[in-house]
Amino acid sequence: MARDLTSTIGRHFAERGYCVVDRAFDSRDVELMCQEAVDVCLGNRGFISRNPGADCRTVEDVNDRVIAVHFPHKVSEVFRAYLAHRSLTRVLAEIVGPNVKCMQSMIFMKSRGLPGQAWHQDEAFIPTADRSLVGAWIALDRATIENGCLWVIPGSHRHGTLWEMRRHDDPRFDGTPETFGFPYEEETAEPVEVERGSVVFFHGYVLHRSLPNTAPAGYRRALVNHYMSAESPLKWSGGIPENMRDDYRDIVMVAGTDPRAALGVEDLSLPYYRTRDLAA
Repeated sequence: MARDLTSTIGRHFAERGYCVVDRAFDSRDVELMCQEAVDVCLGNRGFISRNPGADCRTVEDVNDRVIAVHFPHKVSEVFRAYLAHRSLTRVLAEIVGPNVKCMQSMIFMKSRGLPGQAWHQDEAFIPTADRSLVGAWIALDRATIENGCLWVIPGSHRHGTLWEMRRHDDPRFDGTPETFGFPYEEETAEPVEVERGSVVFFHGYVLHRSLPNTAPAGYRRALVNHYMSAESPLKWSGGIPENMRDDYRDIVMVAGTDPRAALGVEDLSLPYYRTRDLAA
């Protein structure tokens, strides 16, 4: 991303591959998102798929068993509205550009004992043509080392390389493949401990991971949205119809205008959740 990043947040993002906006959302926003996540999983906002064998019928089921909810904005007006919340778009306009689209939302529940994710780069999963991918990680609980906060290798985005990935059998992490072979020492990683309602913006190439929630009680919940420049096509091919593979168009515009609007918008992604019954 060739942006003129002059603010403190912008410089931090450019240099380190991530930046933090403290307490961007107030307690009312956070409580609403937490309750909405439960309602989505219980089917109160419309049909939502799930991994085989999973059937969450109560609030306790959702809070204790669900690992992640994928694409909640497809069934929830609340989560769709939060895609374009001013606390997010004012930063995205600086670090991405004036025209910004969103292609994915995810909720991570992470109750006590649930695993984290191994080292990875989000661009490996959501490949943008212009390297403009940005994740916005909204803390719905105070995130600490003990309960499984993010860890980032600062500056690792600047190498401009997507490192190789492989399957692993490390019980600390879910089934997401791990990135390996990168020229950085894990000892250089920084824990990103943040208060409830804060937002971590991170570059699509920056190496990051999270560890299990080992706190004696409580959750480390987070809403994560992924954004990129609307100027660029998104070559997101997995499970996508052949005529959409050069530009994935299941998007939501959150800022500016869509220079590719003539291509239309499609409804391709199915909202679903994963539980501890199937971590992969």
